[in-house]
Amino acid sequence: MSFGVGRKETQQPAPPSTVHNGNLVGVLPGMATAHRLRLNPNTEHKPESYEGLHLEFSPLLFSSLERYLPPPMLSLPRDSKLHYMRDIILRYSPDGERTRVQRHREYRQKIISNYQPLHRELYTMHASNFFVPSFLKAINENKEEGFRSIMAEPMPGVFTFEMFQPRFCELLLSEVENFEKWVHETKFRIMRPNTMNKFGAVLDDFGLETMLDKLMEDFIRPISRVFYSDVGGSTLDSHHGFVVEYGIDRDVELGFHVDDSEVTLNVCLGEKFSGGDLFFRGVRCDKHVNSETQSDEILDYSHVPGHAVLHRGRHRHGARATTSGHRINLLLWCRSSVFRELRKYQKDFSSWCGECQRERKERQRVSIAATKQELLRRGGKPGT
Repeated sequence: MSFGVGRKETQQPAPPSTVHNGNLVGVLPGMATAHRLRLNPNTEHKPESYEGLHLEFSPLLFSSLERYLPPPMLSLPRDSKLHYMRDIILRYSPDGERTRVQRHREYRQKIISNYQPLHRELYTMHASNFFVPSFLKAINENKEEGFRSIMAEPMPGVFTFEMFQPRFCELLLSEVENFEKWVHETKFRIMRPNTMNKFGAVLDDFGLETMLDKLMEDFIRPISRVFYSDVGGSTLDSHHGFVVEYGIDRDVELGFHVDDSEVTLNVCLGEKFSGGDLFFRGVRCDKHVNSETQSDEILDYSHVPGHAVLHRGRHRHGARATTSGHRINLLLWCRSSVFRELRKYQKDFSSWCGECQRERKERQRVSIAATKQELLRRGGKPGT
């Protein structure tokens, strides 16, 4: 779903919005058409909470988009802003996408109406019970030096740190096991996390969406704002949360790929296992996703229960075979609809794509060499 810039419609809907000069323009009642969405978010504005409302899209999407509203709109009542933003999103959301979202909502509601949670305390964010004290302290301080004090950075852009308490991991594993037992007993056909994993479950589908929203908004986005601003880290507004399972009778390994996310959180929940190392091979844009790996882009990481790995979704990676035991990981794919829309109109991704950076440096090298050659040529002429 996108809601952005420069897309033409075969049938132009009525105000409140139109397209002008390739930018989305908001036409406000009684205001000139010059008022348009901001190009950059108003970071000083504290958006409204849209939690608890019956919405077609994630409440975080509306909170994120509110920072881009024209200044005259920020003081309007929440319902007015909601109506305005909803019209924008619906206008730029394809019919097929809306149908898919509606069907998935019905599928999810059917599960939630019938599945009885085992550990209800997991379904609401209880930070002091979920996280280790060092992680909470860094989040509360909300400063780069605090984040770095609890993290290792074995490769630029890949951060590892202790995150979850053992008790939380145990409860979540137990809840997933209970859900899978219910699926087996009721013969309910569930959607797996993605096209690559045949085992695992989507946590959002059986009631954990609100808790994971808070995890992204209050705990991952502050870190991403510092370390991943170049890929929309400050505007994360939706997520896909799931667990994956590896073992002899589960998925054994995971092939080389990139995630459908701007920022990925990967936390090992347990249990006892050997093997299953993550391997990283450089950050790439769509154009260069299959380009060669450079020697300085190679990293292997061994999972530790309760410890997290945080990285860009476009950081190419995979998982080696789990040779014994059973490993379960929590994945949170964090996405920014704003970044995805803006990316459509960009051609240079050298701020984060390793291959784009190399191409840019090579162009600069060639340009400098040509300039030096021209200066030497001129310097060799008589009278110059």
